[in-house]
Formats: sequence, structure tokens, C-alpha cells
Amino acid sequence: MNLLHKRRLGILSFILVIGLAITALTMYALRQNINLFYTPTQIVSGSAPLNKSLRVGGMVVKNSVVRNGLTVGFQLTDFKQSVKVTYTGILPDLFREGQGVVVLGKVGGVGEIKAQEVLAKHDANYMPAEVKEALKAAQDGR
Repeated sequence: MNLLHKRRLGILSFILVIGLAITALTMYALRQNINLFYTPTQIVSGSAPLNKSLRVGGMVVKNSVVRNGLTVGFQLTDFKQSVKVTYTGILPDLFREGQGVVVLGKVGGVGEIKAQEVLAKHDANYMPAEVKEALKAAQDGR
């Protein structure tokens, strides 16, 4: 191997090491911002981590919404289990009982979620794919 080939191999190795380092650092930084999706059944069973940001999807149980000023409490179900959600803030205009929602928040206790954000579906035909699959699996008994 002559000097030119050694130099090219060295430069290529250096670029590869720098590229891997940048990729590893980026993945490490993004790891903290991942919001995993869980169902109410997984929350009740204890599969969800405590005090980690996560998303929970399901249907708002009829006659479960309790308002106390800006604080709202309601039950979220996947037709197998229900969890209690507490949210302080202004709910989306499309939020109502019997409606599919996705809640971003943290598990506060067994079957209890402290929501930081509540997202309601935007029309009668749309439901997030994750929520639709979870609700179908719960109804099928999987």
C-alpha cells in the first residue's frame, strides 16, 4: 500500500468515526424526547413507567367528565380498562364524552394520569392509527 492509499484510508476512517459519533450523540439526545404510546389497560397493569412522559389513547367515558374551574377530570377507556385523567387548562373545542382522545402526560399512580396536553380527533372519521389499533385489539380480546 503506497502513501496515497494510506492517506485516503486514514481520511475515510476519520470521517467514519466522526459520522458515528454524531449519530450516537443525536440518538442519545433524542432518546429523552420520545413519547411512547400506551393504552389504559397497559397503564392499569403497571406496564407504563412512572414519571416519564407518555401518550395514552382511548375514548372518553360517558358521564365521567368533572369540571372544577380550569381543572378537568375524566375517565379514558380502551373498552377493557379505564384510567382517571386530570388536566388543568383549556380543553380542545372538539373534546366531549364518547370522543376519541390522546393524552400526553405522566402516570401519577395506579390508573391515574396527570395530563399536560389533551388532543381530540378533528372530524368524525379520523382517529390516530395507534388508538384505532389499540381499541380494536381490546375489543377483540387480544
